[in-house]
Amino acid sequence: MITLYTSSSCSSCRKAKKWLEENKIPFKEKNIVGIRLTRDDIITMLKFSENGFEDIISTRSKIFKDRPMDTDDMRFGELADFIIDNPTILKRPIIVNDKIMQTGYNVDEIRAFIPRQFRNAVQCDECSENCDYKCAVREGVKNAKAARAL
Repeated sequence: MITLYTSSSCSSCRKAKKWLEENKIPFKEKNIVGIRLTRDDIITMLKFSENGFEDIISTRSKIFKDRPMDTDDMRFGELADFIIDNPTILKRPIIVNDKIMQTGYNVDEIRAFIPRQFRNAVQCDECSENCDYKCAVREGVKNAKAARAL
């Protein structure tokens, strides 16, 4: 299952959410301002990162600029607690599934969240609702839901 970490004021978050919805890809949204993040959320974000906290912390955020810190000198627990208390320090959106993590909205990179069985289908951006790709995605989602119901 895909988890989409967002904030309501983030235009890239809205684009990512719209893309997932348009492509009929199921996801769970977590508004980082509306809920309290947990250490498990932080671990989930970091599990597939290449550069650890550097991949998820926005050095351009107001909090980071107001309280400059050397994240390399902080222990995991300290940094995780700081993020939990100051979630707007995170880059957004953060998109995670059981294999990959992506920060920001990039139309080419977000395609990695398309289930593998559909990636070889015709991918399109400007076509009808009944193109081969969109039909394949709808059918796959329907089959996945049916399999989970068993």
